[in-house]
Amino acid sequence: MSNLTLQIGGRAYTVACAEGEEAHVTALGRTIADKVEQMGAGQSEARQLLFAALILADELHEARSRAGAPATSDSQAATLEALADRLEKCAAALEA
Repeated sequence: MSNLTLQIGGRAYTVACAEGEEAHVTALGRTIADKVEQMGAGQSEARQLLFAALILADELHEARSRAGAPATSDSQAATLEALADRLEKCAAALEA
């Protein structure tokens, strides 16, 4: 295992990954950091990460749709909705 430090939203996050996956995980971190940066200031860190995750999930959904992959199933939609709800609750707790 390797440990990496990702810079997202002006904060350092240390994450572990498998040997040889460092460049891939670093690139994923940069993608998230870019989405957070696009949102600008004015949102809490938790909300920035929530919206970055939602934007990336939407982009993935669109890419899969264009590629002819099946649309999100009802169970996947319910899972995403539950995840979004949990992230909103986390954001609210961090803001309190």
